[in-house]
Amino acid sequence: PKDGPEDKFSLKPCATRLSELFPTNKVKFIKDCIGPDVLQGMNQCENGELVILENVRFYPEETKNDDEFSKKLSEPFDMFVNDAFGSAHRAHSSTAGVTKYLSPRVSGFLM
Repeated sequence: PKDGPEDKFSLKPCATRLSELFPTNKVKFIKDCIGPDVLQGMNQCENGELVILENVRFYPEETKNDDEFSKKLSEPFDMFVNDAFGSAHRAHSSTAGVTKYLSPRVSGFLM
């Protein structure tokens, strides 16, 4: 989305669908992908809980591979797994920038 967040690009419906597919797991949707709400939500996760963060593309910094955004995006995580073959070639914060801050950095089965 070029003009900021748009409901039609939100990942909230994905969280709803995952709740249906995995009824024994709690699915939490966090309305952002960076910041204190994300850190708090991740720190309060229970074992087996699924967490869906909001679309990183709502931030223009994502496609610019902004270093500060990449750092914020990586904060709640311990490692990076890229299993998105269709977007692995992009030098964006969520595919390239976070690798500067996360280790190990590995490829998933689709790669």
